[in-house]
Amino acid sequence: MGRKTKPRDMDALLEALAGRSIVLVGLMGAGKTSIGRRLAERLGLPFVDADHEIEIAAGMTIPEIFAEHGEPYFRDGERRVIARLLQSGPQVLATGGGAFMDPATRGSIAKGGLSLWLRGDLTLLMKRVRRRSNRPLLRTADPEATLKALMDQRYPVYGLADVVVDSKDVPHAQMVNAVIAALLDHFGLDAEGATTGRKESCDAG
Repeated sequence: MGRKTKPRDMDALLEALAGRSIVLVGLMGAGKTSIGRRLAERLGLPFVDADHEIEIAAGMTIPEIFAEHGEPYFRDGERRVIARLLQSGPQVLATGGGAFMDPATRGSIAKGGLSLWLRGDLTLLMKRVRRRSNRPLLRTADPEATLKALMDQRYPVYGLADVVVDSKDVPHAQMVNAVIAALLDHFGLDAEGATTGRKESCDAG
């Protein structure tokens, strides 16, 4: 979906959000940070990466947190950091892959934000995560099987998100346009910012 949106679309979208944040959820490699940063720029909102904020709060990297304290300790800190961030005003917030799995975090997101799942298939995600070595959950003998298991476990829960957009191997600008189109459609807004009457969630690619 490559249509261009006009500035008044952004105004209409911000008005519909009514001060809530856009919270990006999905597995590692889905593009939450890269797409989220560009989406925030288009909307004139701050971009915040929850994992980065967790590292600042902990004074160590996420791989170090996993290695020294384990995943439950990390998840507890993640829950508290995301709840705090959602109280700091409208933003585009990229969350870690496991964040939306926590019921308390989903509750915080539902209260202060609009959840948007960037859904990627296994081939695309593996292509992207192979480029980086800082994925604690993939430090296994068979990373692809591990990622597939995470997809099987997490995708039904990600499906609870308000909006779903398929992550594709296309230019970032095209993906941002797809996300904006999906958000407009969710609120029943057309490309001119006028109400169409539709408020259901949608898939867009």
